[in-house]
Parts: sequence; structure tokens; C-alpha cells
Amino acid sequence: MQRRNFIQATLASMPVIATTGKLSTFRNQKGFKVNAGKDRFDQPIKYRGVNPNDVKISSKDTDRQLTVLEYVGFEKIGPPLHVHFDQDEIFYVVEGEYLFQLDTERMTLKAGDTIFLPRAVPHTWLQLSDKGKLVYFLQPSGQMEEFFKKMNELQGPPTPELIQQIHQAHGMKVVGPPITL
Repeated sequence: MQRRNFIQATLASMPVIATTGKLSTFRNQKGFKVNAGKDRFDQPIKYRGVNPNDVKISSKDTDRQLTVLEYVGFEKIGPPLHVHFDQDEIFYVVEGEYLFQLDTERMTLKAGDTIFLPRAVPHTWLQLSDKGKLVYFLQPSGQMEEFFKKMNELQGPPTPELIQQIHQAHGMKVVGPPITL
């Protein structure tokens, strides 16, 4: 009986012990500024080799709790319909016009509009204007920075199988094609 009480008391105290530790060493404690048109680490990522997709706040700054990116689009393109298994996304349209799809619903967003895309719900977007700019947030971070870097390393257009493989390796799944008009 004493052993049982000891085990129960130990298990009951584990959450208290786990939450009393110091902040992770991966959390930035100093704060910082990222200049307009710049990437947090001066390592800009080009979406499809053309469109800047700059990290403003890195998962490395927030113990993987938040990532903030700024996308500048010079093409009327967007990603395939996909789901994030563990991340919510929030998009804020700074410039231009975009068509977003959340599950089966489509919504047009213009400068100043915001959309919340919950995890595990299929979504995509298409830039409608000649130029556009988005600021978007991923919470928790997941592996988006690594995903974009991996996609940026590809030489030539990837096969659908390779696209799916890279998505799945980074906590996502492609579930349909991009939006077309």
C-alpha cells in the first residue's frame, strides 16, 4: 500500500516539477528589430524562386511557439490545398487582393483584412492582384522555416510525389490542387 501511495504522489507532482523550470534556452530574451524588406537572419527565402518569403520572427526566437513571415508576391500564384496537422495560421493582407479557401468556402481578402485558418482544416490561397503582400503567423511554429528552405533548394519543378513527401516530413499534407480562376 505504501508503494502505491508513493507512486501516486510522484505522478501527481510531475506537472508541478515540469512547470517550475526555467524558460527554454531557445527563447530569445533580448528582443530585436528586423528591417523592412529583410529576413531575420539575412537568409531570404524565395517562394518559387521569385517571391520573397522573409522570416520576421523565427521559431528559434520563441521556443517553436510562433513564427511570423512576410510574403511579397509578384505572381498570381498560391500553394496547393493543404492541411497543417499541428499549426494554426493567421494571414493579414498588407497589400493587394487574395482569394482564400478554407475547407470548401472561398473568401476574397483585401488590404487590411485578416483570416484565421485552424489546424487540420484544408486551406489555400491565390493572389489576385499583380503585386501583393501578406504577413502571416504560425502558432505553434512547426517546421515551416525548414519546409520553405527545403523547397527553395529544389532544382527544377518537383514531382507531385516529392511535394507530398516534403509536406509530410514537415507536418503537412497536400489534399488538392492550387486554386485556379
